[in-house]
Amino acid sequence: MSFRHTMSISLRCPLSLFAALLLMQSLADAQTSSDSFIHSRAAYYPNSDEKGTDKGACGFGSFGATINGGDVSAASDLYRNGVGCGACYQVRCTNTAYCSDKGVTVVITDQGSGDRTDFILSRRAFGRMAQTTDAAASLLALGVIDVEYRRVSCSYPNKNITIKIDENSNYPYYLAFVIWYQQGKKDITAVQLCETRNLVCKLLDRSYGAVWTTTSPPNGPLSLRMLLGDDEEGQEPWIIPINNIPQNWKAGETYDLGVQVDL
Repeated sequence: MSFRHTMSISLRCPLSLFAALLLMQSLADAQTSSDSFIHSRAAYYPNSDEKGTDKGACGFGSFGATINGGDVSAASDLYRNGVGCGACYQVRCTNTAYCSDKGVTVVITDQGSGDRTDFILSRRAFGRMAQTTDAAASLLALGVIDVEYRRVSCSYPNKNITIKIDENSNYPYYLAFVIWYQQGKKDITAVQLCETRNLVCKLLDRSYGAVWTTTSPPNGPLSLRMLLGDDEEGQEPWIIPINNIPQNWKAGETYDLGVQVDL
């Protein structure tokens, strides 16, 4: 009896250890997969002001040309029908004669593709992948270069998530807006607009890019709810901002939602 009990313990311990090691390896593999670089190619906008475009497919307007100091990019597959708008990527070129190890962090603000490219960077961002000013000139002369990239967290110190009411909105019949300054690595996959009095909510449509719209929006001060998620971890709980959209919202205005995320 004692012998069988001892054997049971001796068998369970290795199995438990094996399971623990397997779990640790799975977590390590997931982390490595998430953080690993992917090989691709990049070009740059031909405009002379070195920044992005104020007519980008994400609907950010002039904000899309200047956010992140102008280190922005158009994306092809990474645009993901607008879900990829606002996502941040570390992009570094692979020519060791010209390129730095750090590369540049860019925000997706537009859709576009070139010669088998995943990124069309602003001129500023393209040059910032280089080691020196002379190396940047050499990169720009090449036009299209080999790069590697990975998704990273967006960071906007001292900024809350903010919405910009689209100029085409028409109070109180039609409301459209874009969301600015979302930190972290998650995508906004759904948005609800709720009446603050009775908490009746309406699911908004992604009109295009990062533009969320609704006809006949709810009445009164409005509470926004955002669902965040990604392909690796699935959906997160709804994020409910502290500040409401005022009852008499106006086209062209921006509203600080009083909340920030870092997921």
